[in-house]
Amino acid sequence: MTFQWLKHGKIFDPTDYVSSNEHIGVFAQSPQAMVFNDFVRIYFSTRTRDPLNGKYHSHVAYVDMDKTLRETLAVSQHSIINAGELGCFDEHGIFPFNVVRHQNRILAFTTGWNRRVSVSVDTGIGLAISQDEGKTFQRYGAGPVMSASLYEPCLVADAFVKSANDVLHMWYIFGTGWKQYAADSAPDRTYKIGYARSTDGIHWERNEAQAIVPDVLGPQESQALPTVLYHNGRYHMFFCFRESYDFRSAAGRGYRLGYAWSEDMQTWTRDDSQVPAVGSAGEWDSEMQCYPHIFECDDRIYLLYNGNEFGRYGFGVAELILP
Repeated sequence: MTFQWLKHGKIFDPTDYVSSNEHIGVFAQSPQAMVFNDFVRIYFSTRTRDPLNGKYHSHVAYVDMDKTLRETLAVSQHSIINAGELGCFDEHGIFPFNVVRHQNRILAFTTGWNRRVSVSVDTGIGLAISQDEGKTFQRYGAGPVMSASLYEPCLVADAFVKSANDVLHMWYIFGTGWKQYAADSAPDRTYKIGYARSTDGIHWERNEAQAIVPDVLGPQESQALPTVLYHNGRYHMFFCFRESYDFRSAAGRGYRLGYAWSEDMQTWTRDDSQVPAVGSAGEWDSEMQCYPHIFECDDRIYLLYNGNEFGRYGFGVAELILP
């Protein structure tokens, strides 16, 4: 089967709200949807500057849209989840923020990040629970439910969780290490996609350091933000990937979308020809496509994703044309 996509363009731009909503800053990264009866809520990570040091802090916001994703109904005006505590894994922000319904609860799996000295950042996966239908979330605890371990030494992040038969299935990324590629540059990281499972969302069984998605760029390919849909007897994974270094400025080395399919959630066959085409020169996704999220709504399948500059100017959507 060859996928055909109808691109609907950019549907949310945070720069439209910066002057009127202090909760919205630059960037609207990693859009992730939860479908309600009469609207779709799309969570994303935005950035505002810390007035004490001028550095960015990531926090979570959302936009409610009609179920065709054409009309904006509301934008959050308040904090979705409080800032992480001093010294904790999510002290400097949350990005991304994955939501899932499980056993009559709405759970969020967060990627908390904190600054380091020898390298720029480390991450872990946290758990939060909503008591008000996804408007706000409270942390299950101050620490992560998954983080660095003996064989996954850094950068455990980007959880995407599906609930099936009372089991939670997680696809996530783990860092294989940091490397300084040039004497005058900061170290850059490499990460791969792994798999874990749980019955409670707190205790996770993972096959540590086993990358499940084949790479096409070699060992230095970095893979990020997996998202999975079950359709027509197969699991379909979309993700983004890039070169591990010199990806911010060199053309062709930044994020692009990838695709793989599986029948058992763990063995994946890759075929990047199945993703939406990049935009034409000058369009919002002409230079980069990243941070995808696949979901179903009213018998339609949508793929949310960010474009140029890692989502500085928002996110758009492509619709899978079903036979």
